[in-house]
Amino acid sequence: MRILWAWRLLSSGLVGFIVAVFYLGASAAPAQSPTATSDEAIAAVLHAQQEAWNRGDIEGFMKGYMHTDDTVFIAGDEVTRGWQTVHDRYRTKYPDSAAMGTLIFSDLHISQLANDAAVVLGRWELKRANDNPHGRFTLILRKTPDGWRIAHDHTSAAPPAS
Repeated sequence: MRILWAWRLLSSGLVGFIVAVFYLGASAAPAQSPTATSDEAIAAVLHAQQEAWNRGDIEGFMKGYMHTDDTVFIAGDEVTRGWQTVHDRYRTKYPDSAAMGTLIFSDLHISQLANDAAVVLGRWELKRANDNPHGRFTLILRKTPDGWRIAHDHTSAAPPAS
């Protein structure tokens, strides 16, 4: 008798309906993966840096970097170590809005290496009155209590157009 009851339940389609509802309900609002969430947070750091730069706000731009002596910035043959030294380099190299121009980050590729580490490859461009320097960068970011921050920045500039 029990077998007959189970057979009727299965053949009625009720079980199939319940399974379909459960499956659709579970897939209607998929949970966001930790990697996707981290990618968005990392992209937000770079977007905030770009906005700060374009306001002429070096202090705001520097919030994207880890505020430690271990922060590293490499450009050309020059290695700059420590948040304050990186900050001072930016201040010297870009003393005013004309020198800063308008910054555009593009072609971003974010790869999470671990729960607290990621690498970003991208392109940068400055639009200024007399030139448009541009190049590529590789960033290593660490997840800190303050969020994702740049620990290592290796930036290269393309040769000026002739």
